[in-house]
Amino acid sequence: METITWHNFEQVELRAGTILEAIDFPEARKPAFKVRVDFGEFGIKWSSAQITKHYTKENLVGRQILGVINFPKKQIGKFMSEFLVTGLADENGDIVLAAVDKPVPNGSKLI
Repeated sequence: METITWHNFEQVELRAGTILEAIDFPEARKPAFKVRVDFGEFGIKWSSAQITKHYTKENLVGRQILGVINFPKKQIGKFMSEFLVTGLADENGDIVLAAVDKPVPNGSKLI
């Protein structure tokens, strides 16, 4: 494992946001949803996430997640992803969202 400096870590904009909408992403190579997330002062952004095993579109709305918002936009097919949804793989390799335990203001930075 390579170590990084505290300065490197501080450059990562890992922010809390609330999912406003989740829709199917049938064009994705692996099953995924498109999610629209409110990051407070940083705006509303879209991303895709391969989280269909543990979540439904309905139970994603209103959930707070953690996202990296300062990566460059990424083209995924005809869709432009504006941030990275964070999560962890379970024992089967299915993604479980990284999330906050109690509500925090949208845009809060992980420190």
